[in-house]
Amino acid sequence: MMSYATNGLDINSNINTKKTVFTINNVREGNQLAIKDLNGIILYKEKIAKSGTYSKGFDLTSLPSGSYLFELQKDLEIKSFPFTVKDEKVIFNGEETIIYKPFVTLKGNHVYVSKLALNEEPLEIKIYRNSELIYSEEIKNTKTIEKVYKLSTSGRETNNYTMVLKSNDREYFEYLTL
Repeated sequence: MMSYATNGLDINSNINTKKTVFTINNVREGNQLAIKDLNGIILYKEKIAKSGTYSKGFDLTSLPSGSYLFELQKDLEIKSFPFTVKDEKVIFNGEETIIYKPFVTLKGNHVYVSKLALNEEPLEIKIYRNSELIYSEEIKNTKTIEKVYKLSTSGRETNNYTMVLKSNDREYFEYLTL
């Protein structure tokens, strides 16, 4: 079976080959591509070497019967392309899904956090100073999350901050020094 995954996920088949050709447009150098099972176990991982169109053949028929996904990690989003392997046949299960990552910017001692949450998925934010939890918040029921936090600076002493952001069953870490 041969199939092509683009931003629209086109699928073509050819019985004479066992390779699945995964093709996706608009990738950037440094993006991460992975093949995962539904438990989140990474079976394959690769850093994209060249911006533009990515295309590579995979023999997915050797995987045990079950559900899997291609996952493309971009700067601010994660695109997933689900597929199933059954009796050495590869079947793509539908359209890509997109998860938007939280974005953190530090300007002076102000931290700006933003996230697009089209399905109004919650975002949990925890801020630690020198390993001590100093703030915790969960933002729910909004499609656009925009928050600003003012971090304290105490004279000559350096403070190390860690932000833990949880959304869509994933954790993101930001490390800041003031």
